[in-house]
Amino acid sequence: MPINRVAVVALGGNAISPRGERDTIPNQFRHTRESLASIVELIRGGYLLAITHGNGPQVGYAMLRVEMARGKVPELPVGICVADIAGGMGYMIEQSLQNRLHREGIRREVITLVTQVIVDRDDPSMTNPRKYVGAYYSEQEAGRLMGETGWKMSPDGKKGWRRVVPSPAPRKIVSAHVIRRMVEEGIIVVTAGGGGVPVCVEADGTYEGVDGVVDKDRASAVLGTEIGASLLVILTEVSRVALNFGKPGQVDLDKITAAEASSYLKEGHFPAGNMGPKIEAAIDFLGHGGDRVVIASIEEAFEAVEGRAGTQIVPGRPRIAHGIGSSVSRERTGREE
Repeated sequence: MPINRVAVVALGGNAISPRGERDTIPNQFRHTRESLASIVELIRGGYLLAITHGNGPQVGYAMLRVEMARGKVPELPVGICVADIAGGMGYMIEQSLQNRLHREGIRREVITLVTQVIVDRDDPSMTNPRKYVGAYYSEQEAGRLMGETGWKMSPDGKKGWRRVVPSPAPRKIVSAHVIRRMVEEGIIVVTAGGGGVPVCVEADGTYEGVDGVVDKDRASAVLGTEIGASLLVILTEVSRVALNFGKPGQVDLDKITAAEASSYLKEGHFPAGNMGPKIEAAIDFLGHGGDRVVIASIEEAFEAVEGRAGTQIVPGRPRIAHGIGSSVSRERTGREE
């Protein structure tokens, strides 16, 4: 299979745990199986895949379990929760995809890799965390928890206070060279679950975990750059990227350039807590040599890759030297540092 058919497919965590539904493990398995139909079509079409996934709802539940078990069992830091959920969700995706491929007579191996992602210790979010995790609390309860645990907490809308943790920008995927080799051999790799587990590099070259989370789409862009992917597919709950989303005069976008996406982002069309990180990831991936980004609903993934659905984002400005993946110092030929 030609290497230019390498793609990173990013599944949203809400695809497996939809809003408004009781979130049981059987339901998560069912939605995982449902989300694979388009991915199987991509495999059938000859694509070499790395699959990433979000874990926002699932890590929220994990943090709630930690909070409810305080004083009864050892507390788990956020990084360990991310790793645990990446393993559990990876298992669901891996097994569901293995079974689907077996039934359809497609001989491709699937493997899950819990992935460390390098971040900068001086990232602004380290000292000014803004990523909400866990349950809602009253202001009084939040004050008590901050005093007892040292957590940082902040009001989150009208529902109450929540814990906030760092969400530093991903700089490098620790095992990218291994992932690349497996993908090029035709192995489907489920990796960078939940954006991966954030780690910093110590002065002696060792890794140290960070008590925070990494954005899944941004990590997917860095992963795509490092494994030489030509295509980044971001699957979400909406069928297309839109201007004035949910407002009068909404305009769905079929195809835009990275430069246009950047302009729309600056104009405020893509909120930070919603489409913003996806657009930023698209701009970064294209700026570092990617050929195309597709943002579409899970149901229309294959049609979107074929150009018949979703939003297509293509290069439209000179390649950048700085950005989310700016510390990646090797070329896209796969040469290691």
